[in-house]
Amino acid sequence: MADIVYILTNEAMPGLVKIGCTSVDLATRIKQLYSTPGVPLPFELFYACEVNNGLVVERKLHDAFSDHRVSKSREFFRLAPERAQAALSLAEIREVKLGDEIFETTEAKAEVEAAKRRGRFRLSMLGIVPGTRLQLAKDPNIICTTFDDINKVEYLGDVTSLSDAALQAHESLGDEWPSISGPWAWTYNGKRLDDLRREIEDNAD
Repeated sequence: MADIVYILTNEAMPGLVKIGCTSVDLATRIKQLYSTPGVPLPFELFYACEVNNGLVVERKLHDAFSDHRVSKSREFFRLAPERAQAALSLAEIREVKLGDEIFETTEAKAEVEAAKRRGRFRLSMLGIVPGTRLQLAKDPNIICTTFDDINKVEYLGDVTSLSDAALQAHESLGDEWPSISGPWAWTYNGKRLDDLRREIEDNAD
């Protein structure tokens, strides 16, 4: 059986793609990645294909996009998935496609579809005003303060985005993640910002 090299995206990691290789069932591999702690939404398959010498192909792709790599120890790259697909297709033997079997539950699939439908997050959606203190969900002792009503916060003396502040906070706790969704990581009044947004949207429906 030929190896499979895949390109994955994740709604919780906007702008990033994961380029990896597997010799096992692709659906199983994607489910394994979702089971990793700290991954709030399932990965989605953008493109995959069978290739000869999968590890070699994977390494060449990693080398080709090394200037877009988020971390040397991670298989995440900040680039358009179409670019990765164009390069990978040169080694393709046969394209591999999947259906809904990559989702463990219908709820997981619904979460991904709902995330796609949502517009860009804004603090004003939740009625949160500048100067509001937010707590990190993983460690409520870690605080940031909202700087505007869009998505800027003050963290450790710097003004940055919700997501960047969350990434810095999790790195301080020893988490080696390439990216993280700010609304998922920060809480207000004991609830994740993402959950508060979902409650508002559900009530609007």
